[in-house]
Amino acid sequence: MDKPVCLIDTGSDGKLCVQQSALQILQQIQQPVVVVAVVGLYRTGKSFLMNRLAGKQAGTTLVLLDTEGLGDVNKGDSKHDTNIFCLAVLLSSTLVFNSRGTIDIRAVEELQYPSDSLDTYRAVRDFTLERKINGKDATENEYLEFALKLKHGTSKKVMEYNLPRECIQTFFRSRTCFTFPFPTAPENVSRLESLDHTDLSSDFLEVTDRFCKFVFHESHVKKLKDGITVTGRVLGHLAKTYVDTISSGAVPCLENAVIAMAMIENESAVKEGLEVYQSGMEKLKDSFPLELKDVSSKHQHLSNMATQTFMKCSFRDTDGKYLKSLEENINKLFDGYLCENEQASKRRCEDLLSSLSEPMRENLKQGFYAKPGGYDLFCKDLEDIVKNYNSQANKEIKAEEVLEEFLKQKSEESKAILQADKLTEKDKKIKKEIEKAALLQQEIKAKEKKQRQLEEKMEAEKQSNEERMRQMKEKMDEELRLQRKEAEHVMDSKLREQAALLEKGFKEKADMMRQEMEEFKRQNAEAESNRAKEFAAILENSNRRREEFMAMMMQQHREHVRTIQQMGEHPRQNGCSIM
Repeated sequence: MDKPVCLIDTGSDGKLCVQQSALQILQQIQQPVVVVAVVGLYRTGKSFLMNRLAGKQAGTTLVLLDTEGLGDVNKGDSKHDTNIFCLAVLLSSTLVFNSRGTIDIRAVEELQYPSDSLDTYRAVRDFTLERKINGKDATENEYLEFALKLKHGTSKKVMEYNLPRECIQTFFRSRTCFTFPFPTAPENVSRLESLDHTDLSSDFLEVTDRFCKFVFHESHVKKLKDGITVTGRVLGHLAKTYVDTISSGAVPCLENAVIAMAMIENESAVKEGLEVYQSGMEKLKDSFPLELKDVSSKHQHLSNMATQTFMKCSFRDTDGKYLKSLEENINKLFDGYLCENEQASKRRCEDLLSSLSEPMRENLKQGFYAKPGGYDLFCKDLEDIVKNYNSQANKEIKAEEVLEEFLKQKSEESKAILQADKLTEKDKKIKKEIEKAALLQQEIKAKEKKQRQLEEKMEAEKQSNEERMRQMKEKMDEELRLQRKEAEHVMDSKLREQAALLEKGFKEKADMMRQEMEEFKRQNAEAESNRAKEFAAILENSNRRREEFMAMMMQQHREHVRTIQQMGEHPRQNGCSIM
């Protein structure tokens, strides 16, 4: 992007709204995003920091969220500021809070806005006064932690003092502070963004450079609960979900947003998977007709690719509903393509037979077979047609069925020719039986070929299902790994926080933290158990569907075999055959 684009604006009704043009840009970003948001009071140099961050390279797609200055009476009120601040926190993976002056009570309270469960956001602050603690020099981070230090006691005044600090320590577990010296002469501050580097303090530029390096080296890819990675597209959906929630007057909830994202992304994942499958099969269709094994092989390959695409985009498909939808839609499409391939094969076989039998049609028109011995001539010509046809159409999936229908049609013509031929009634009867046996034999061949095709389809379905389950287990294992990693990260943060509370003499709060960690462990273990149960249920449902499908196919198989066996029990006569 060569210029900023407005993502969230205020509509004519005064409510926040997401801009479609920005959503369209985010929709194109399929890779994970690092989201850096800069907030702070207006006229504190936020835009300068944003401009310095822009143009840097972070190894992944970087999304920079600039916000209008907080506290500007011409642009909004405190509620509007709170909404903007909350959106910046909810959407970012790194939050830059830019302030001027010391970290006082107001600055701390401004960072109290977040009301959701945010585990790993990073608050980066800047101020300009001397860093002193009890008259002694302090590092930037020491001064930040000193400003967030809790007071002992349970009075209302102490609790009001501690509340915003406890919120910050809970919501912003990783915190870093930068102190920026005054950048330039006072009269130039209002046009900081347009100043040349030579007009800026070298100390200020040094801290700015250190700040930018820190943001890019330490900022992480945006993630949701359970370690779910956020892409540009998901970020757009998140923005819309949060803004719609805020505009409705409700409080944005991370869990609800994840559920909404899961539905949107899973529906999109099914659509994208089907597009992969359908696109490949449409290209294959240009080569129809093909042997069934070739169509089945391509189907399996594309089905696997479709499942991979689905797995890449989906998350929290807890009951396997969306995977089932993908599977069912692919099977419907596959049946459709099989039908189209069969129709193409049928047309080719019919055209071939029509071309090969053209001389016979001319002979029939001219009465060539209406003479003594005409029936044998007709049978000889028919045998030649069948021989040539079998040599040219032996790989066509509808070859036997089309030939069966062709021979049935020719059987009517042969009856008339046989009736007109000067043969004894006994000879005519024998030839009729021979022809009848030949037709039966062709019908059996057609059904046997159809049976082999049914078996091939069953095998293709079996392999596709096994591959889907393999990929599903791989996906579940990866999600579980991310969930565990996220849980370990949260537990490490909580343990450090508990140790700090004990060190500072807050035993009661440390005990509460211990109880909180025990509950967290219990919930996490329960979540892992539920995930295992969910996968077992998905596997069971998938196997049941496959068994039902196979049972239906096996029933067809048995019916075909029974029919073939019954046909084979008919007596056959020895002698010449039109086959």
